[in-house]
Amino acid sequence: MTITSQQTFLDFYTYPSVGTDDWRYVIETAHIRVLETQMLGRTTLLDMANSESIEQAVELLASTEYAVAQGGRDFAEVEDVLRLRRKAVRELFAELMIDKPVVELFRTRDDFANLRLALRRALTERPVGADYSDEGNVAAELFKAVFEEENYGLFPDYMAESAEQAVLAYYKDKDIRRVDYVIDRFQAEYNLKEARRLKSIFLLGLFRIQIDLTNIRTLLRIKFTESEQRGVFLEGGFIGLERLKGGLSVGYEALGSLFFVTPHHRVVETGANYLVSDKSFLALERQCEEYLTGFLKTTIQITVGPQPIIAYLLAKENEIRAVRLILTAKKNSLDRKLILDRIS
Repeated sequence: MTITSQQTFLDFYTYPSVGTDDWRYVIETAHIRVLETQMLGRTTLLDMANSESIEQAVELLASTEYAVAQGGRDFAEVEDVLRLRRKAVRELFAELMIDKPVVELFRTRDDFANLRLALRRALTERPVGADYSDEGNVAAELFKAVFEEENYGLFPDYMAESAEQAVLAYYKDKDIRRVDYVIDRFQAEYNLKEARRLKSIFLLGLFRIQIDLTNIRTLLRIKFTESEQRGVFLEGGFIGLERLKGGLSVGYEALGSLFFVTPHHRVVETGANYLVSDKSFLALERQCEEYLTGFLKTTIQITVGPQPIIAYLLAKENEIRAVRLILTAKKNSLDRKLILDRIS
């Protein structure tokens, strides 16, 4: 089966292939293997979640790269540290990746996120502003100019068409959620196209997993809100659209059986059960995160190559999100059980 073909069956049990070694990345992979040993352990995150206050949680980070300056415990300082760490890991990723088109591909995540925010503001008649991420391929200041001139042609092709289609979708019934659906679809299609162009088995598997997890989230959110939205599932994942559509017409208790033959059975069943019992998506988000993390960890089988570098970027970003989540929860005095249900 070639990388450009569409699978009609699963040729793996839990995770798809991560590809083969690429000996151009000998030094870069060695660098990443060292950095992997310095990541926060699960014990540290659990200790933070179980701490009595945000001050205690921050103190547990004192000997790590997330340490706040001596005497500083203001949450704004913590946020600054986390932003700097994310910026640093992205800069390292760009430095270590020999294949620069891969760096550009991952920067489009910020481009699409910026576009989503700008469209939501413009369509709801709020100021478009200029407070956009500067870590994408498209300059942050361009967004204001585009919407002031109403000229989407100033965007790269992969953004221009998605912006136009999102606006058209919104004006069908002025449902702002349609903007998200359209942006998600164009981003997924772009990712798959680029993975195939780059002939990367690993990226193709990664993006198809992300499509599956997005579709599972969509399925459960539609069921929970009893929404009439249909035709919003993304194409290109490992899970067939018919199975997802079938999930809309069965009870929560039957979802586990429906997805039993897929590698996402645990994600669906655990997420659905918690949704029924606790009326919350916390377990679903945790399961999606754990499945994706499990796939990234399979890059350990790669001796040298770009896969461990990409996996480290995503794992490190996830670590930063986990630290922010815990500290934000502590700041707002959220119940300890909720934090643990989300991260453990």
